[in-house]
Amino acid sequence: MKTMPLALTLILLFLLAACGGRQAPDNDGRTAAASPDAQAEGAIRAAPDDDDDDDDAKDHLEVAPDVQKRLGIAVAPVASQPLAIALRATGSVQPIESRLAHVRPLAQGRILDVLVKVGDRVSRGQPLARFDNVEAGAVATERDRARAELARLRVQLGTATRQVERARRLAEIGAAPQREYETSLGEQQQIEASIHAQESAIAGLDVRLRRFGTADAAADASSVAAISSPIAGVLVRAAAAPGDVVDATTELFTVADISRLYVEAQVFEKDLGAVRKGQAATITVDAYPDERLPGTVAVIGAALDPRTRSVPVRVEVANAGDRLKLDMFARVALATEATEQAIAVPREAVQLLEGRQVVFIRSGATEFRVRPVTVGRLSGRLVEITEGLAAGDLVVTTGAFKLKSALLAGTLGDDDDDEAKESQR
Repeated sequence: MKTMPLALTLILLFLLAACGGRQAPDNDGRTAAASPDAQAEGAIRAAPDDDDDDDDAKDHLEVAPDVQKRLGIAVAPVASQPLAIALRATGSVQPIESRLAHVRPLAQGRILDVLVKVGDRVSRGQPLARFDNVEAGAVATERDRARAELARLRVQLGTATRQVERARRLAEIGAAPQREYETSLGEQQQIEASIHAQESAIAGLDVRLRRFGTADAAADASSVAAISSPIAGVLVRAAAAPGDVVDATTELFTVADISRLYVEAQVFEKDLGAVRKGQAATITVDAYPDERLPGTVAVIGAALDPRTRSVPVRVEVANAGDRLKLDMFARVALATEATEQAIAVPREAVQLLEGRQVVFIRSGATEFRVRPVTVGRLSGRLVEITEGLAAGDLVVTTGAFKLKSALLAGTLGDDDDDEAKESQR
């Protein structure tokens, strides 16, 4: 009877031993053993050391050497180098006065229709509004009277011409005195002179009507005229509405050619010695923070503002695609010949990561770490680093954008989109 409990005990111990030797299944019923794909992925994944916490994982990346080569990641030691000292100022985007057109009517009248709105691009000669030109109506009436008078004079000229011919024949045969012939001839010449004067008056009235923009002078003119743009550009101001009574002193529209613009910056009195006409400048605006627009100093103000002790300096800049808008805030860096030594790296080495400006430091053959930095002035393709780096640090100069993308995604990839983005930067 005692052999039975002993046999059961041995069977239970065997089963427990067998269960303890198996690997625990995961949630999908598969064993927890790592696959070869997972091991390969680990070689290019943000991989903190075993004793690192979650915060360290965000600033630590491991990249296999062959992957570094394939992605073109380049590293260079940080060094102090000469940087050009730029004179910096702030200002706003303004139109060039010689490229502004202030449109006014040439005579008194009443606005009938406004054909454009602020922001529209207009071409040269494009009608901006239609208005009833009171003066053009009066001129057209005067021209009609002049035409009627011209027709009457031409009838008189025909009669006078026949009278002269009759007097000439009578004088030749002695039937009428010579004086009568001469009188008739004088009257004919007087009428011809009146006709010439009337034709000149009509031509002048036609010119006035054409200047007013009314119908063709050869036809019956209407008092309805078009107010047209004298230049091609953008309508930046409109002060006309249907029903408004206007005259030649009323400014109705302002059209600006914004293909080239001024950035008007304020330069302090102490810095004026470093500014000269024709000096190269670089302009940046908040709307396109990664773009540097080249410009040239065109105008240096002649008067100093006594309150700010500054002088307006105008930098002319091309506005391709009309991307710059009037009154935009802008920053201007004026190139100078002075230089000074500073720690600097290529601009593409500095990345924005979770609101921080950072660079990637290579701390081992496959290890890269994030280093927060403080940037200073720009000089060509270089940017000054005022805090965070020391001479000799190995900084990623090419491929920093890929490392940032890998850190954010958790896996390093080399898709075409990331390469395109890096090339744009």
